[in-house]
Amino acid sequence: MTYQSQIIEAGKTIGAESTWNGIEAESVARMRLQNRFRTGLDIARYTSRIMRQDMAAYDADPANYTQSLGCWHGFIGQQKMISIKKHFGSTKRRYLYLSGWMVAALRSEFGPLPDQSMHEKTSVSALIEELYTFLRQADARELGMMFRDLDKARVTGDEIEVQRIQHAIDNHETHVVPIIADIDAGFGNAEATYLLAKKFIEAGACCIQIENQVSDEKQCGHQDGKVTVPHEDFIAKIRAVRYAFMELGVDEGLIVARTDSLGAGLTKQIAFTREIGDIGDQYNSFLDCDEVAPAALGHGDVLITRNGKLLKPKRLPSNLYQFRPGTGEDRCVLDCIQSLQNGADLLWIETERPHIGQIGGMVRRIREVIPHAKLVYNNSPSFNWTLNFRQQVFDAWEAEGRNMSAYDRAKLMSVDYDGTELAAEADERIRTFQRDAAREAGIFHHLITLPTYHTTALSTDNLAKEYFGEAGMLGYVKNVQRQEIRQNIACVKHQNMAGSDIGDDHKEYFAGEAALKAGGSANTMNQFAA
Repeated sequence: MTYQSQIIEAGKTIGAESTWNGIEAESVARMRLQNRFRTGLDIARYTSRIMRQDMAAYDADPANYTQSLGCWHGFIGQQKMISIKKHFGSTKRRYLYLSGWMVAALRSEFGPLPDQSMHEKTSVSALIEELYTFLRQADARELGMMFRDLDKARVTGDEIEVQRIQHAIDNHETHVVPIIADIDAGFGNAEATYLLAKKFIEAGACCIQIENQVSDEKQCGHQDGKVTVPHEDFIAKIRAVRYAFMELGVDEGLIVARTDSLGAGLTKQIAFTREIGDIGDQYNSFLDCDEVAPAALGHGDVLITRNGKLLKPKRLPSNLYQFRPGTGEDRCVLDCIQSLQNGADLLWIETERPHIGQIGGMVRRIREVIPHAKLVYNNSPSFNWTLNFRQQVFDAWEAEGRNMSAYDRAKLMSVDYDGTELAAEADERIRTFQRDAAREAGIFHHLITLPTYHTTALSTDNLAKEYFGEAGMLGYVKNVQRQEIRQNIACVKHQNMAGSDIGDDHKEYFAGEAALKAGGSANTMNQFAA
């Protein structure tokens, strides 16, 4: 509906109510446009359609991959999307990622916690709601500035400018984009997963990522000690999330099934099996077992049979069972196929390094069964990208027969190598990693889980070093405020960003000429108008 149509519609409603004195149709239309999304479910339905369209576009051409950055606060997510619109003109194929790691480390009432699902489960859904509150406010702010420009053009009688601004309002692109939200291992059984998934969706999440670790043994994907569950347990949780989407009317909602099997060498339970070759039997086939004779059985031994043989799985004092070494990739492939065959839409394979060959090899095996299998991939800050890619280049060049005597493979992180041909080649491979992996390894969505955690730490360290050192106030002015002005960072007018002008507009709607507004000539934000 166009801006003018909104005004006409509001006018009809107001005209039918004789006592609604002072209610202006255009003000109502503006407020409605500034609050396009009424509920989180509106957002989830809208963004799920976007993701479905983007997945179809990727299937047609892998160059249409998508990206996101993890954001741990609504303001950071908002500023990211404002920056994207400023620099690229569109939010197309750019999402937000909500990391359970950052919620645990930064948003728990217990204080900083490791990524072990110890934080309050509803803190994640609360962050989803917070992110979308800030994105909706970004819409309201941007449209509010358009409305002010429209009023100025009307006052000056510039009809061409009036038409241009009205067209821009009619075609305004929202800052609201899909969020891929991390539900960890579901924070409990399938019922707990279902209940929490509903909270996520009601807050606006269109895409929920869930992993195949044991809830009460959950570890960060890049740490040791990970424990997986049998497929039927994980499939039950995938179904629980799907039921939550369907119950709430978000039929196009998406599920990302994450497997940690590549780095998980343990399971908490032996899978139930009904017949040879079923999914439970396949899971158990990876257990590390010793063949035993009946006479050699010890007290309390747990046994299984396979191909007519009596086997004793290796059982740890923790009561966990051990998988055979070297089976991680096979287990990953089986996990992925089972997940896609039982309701998941996208895959996440947590790897120990960013290597296109390794990822692509697994994806090719998965696609032999599921041709359009697609990945969400963590471009993780847990990887030492510089060292990994310098070593990849070193290995490739050495395999080509080059003389590598000028390089020490174990010390390639050293600054001494920064200006070398090898370092330049490694940086180029890092630069094109997402594009290359989208084409060669089936990666539909690239994300960095914790980037804003690290950028916040880095920028704060730099400011503290300067401000509390010899630079004093110049440390802030030169490195922060002056850069905000030079780079046209919207937050230099922090009162406007926080909603002061929106508040002034509302005061005028509500009180007319009696409104006491903040944005007058004495407002110090006017210093940044030049």
